[in-house]
Amino acid sequence: MTTPPFPAELLDACISCGYCLPACPTYQLTKDEASSPRGRINLMKAINLRRIEIDNPVAKEQASFCLGCRACEPVCPAGVQYGSLLEQWRSHAWQGGGPTVFALTTAVRWPVLLRTAGAITRPAKHRAESEYQYLLGCFERLLYAKLSKAMTDVFPQLDINPNQGCCGALHAHNGHPETGARLAHELGDRLDGTIVTTAGGCAAHLAEILGRDRVRELSEWIIDDGALGLDTLRPIEIDGRPARISIQDSCHLRNGLGVSAQIRTIVQRLGDLVELPSAGVCCGAAGTYSILRKQDANAVFRSRLDEIAQLQPDYVAVVNPGCYRQVATQLRRSRHAPRVVHLVELIAAALHT
Repeated sequence: MTTPPFPAELLDACISCGYCLPACPTYQLTKDEASSPRGRINLMKAINLRRIEIDNPVAKEQASFCLGCRACEPVCPAGVQYGSLLEQWRSHAWQGGGPTVFALTTAVRWPVLLRTAGAITRPAKHRAESEYQYLLGCFERLLYAKLSKAMTDVFPQLDINPNQGCCGALHAHNGHPETGARLAHELGDRLDGTIVTTAGGCAAHLAEILGRDRVRELSEWIIDDGALGLDTLRPIEIDGRPARISIQDSCHLRNGLGVSAQIRTIVQRLGDLVELPSAGVCCGAAGTYSILRKQDANAVFRSRLDEIAQLQPDYVAVVNPGCYRQVATQLRRSRHAPRVVHLVELIAAALHT
């Protein structure tokens, strides 16, 4: 190692106050200091000072064990850019790609790249006329075509480029930030105007690379930009009563972009909001985390099962396709499982009641 891998100014911003400890899901699981943001930053500092090597087993494990949920960032009084540090750490620690991570990311992308938008694709407008472009996230195209169909039904003003490709979020989160940035820029060149997405992780990544003005997540597009009038929504009823709806926030959307209130404003028009105490805590999806570290992802979600059993919502609304998969998989094991839906599916149902 010839030069320190981490910018000293980013590391030195951490004052080791410990505010991040209660917010960190992996620290809450283990109570191990090394599994906290503060502890991981201390490991990065030790690598910079050459007290340990970057391939130190503890350091490599902690770079992998971290969910990358960025829940530490909103509670940090010093404004530590932990998400940026984590991506740099993984880039250095997983040099050569980390075969498992790279293969998994590629496996997720290739079915997406080989498919087109199919039946939900409309003829593209001339670039100069296109104001809103719909980003079909990788997980969404692969697993949740019904989500895309709901979006195009509710928002006919959206255009879809069938050759849009991948935004690069999975690459950036898995040790390939340069590739992630390149793919984001390429996507931004293909999609003119405002990029609208149903994927919180994609929204946060694109906003960081392309700029906040280019990207809108669904709920903020509706509330902040007025893409849909709330007075058009009617409460969804079950057995003559308003549906009870809980929310699972997207970590990158909530912690990276500060978008959470907008989701709740919409849900309150769709039924009775039943707030889960852990709604803002990572569900364990974390991009590819729930596939690579299944047992840890299960453990992160486990506390939510009791909350859901006690509050008994009819629906759990998600705002990220990766969370969709994780929450639906976890709740399949529950005796009284609510239905897991994306927010736009609830909106579509409300418009057709």
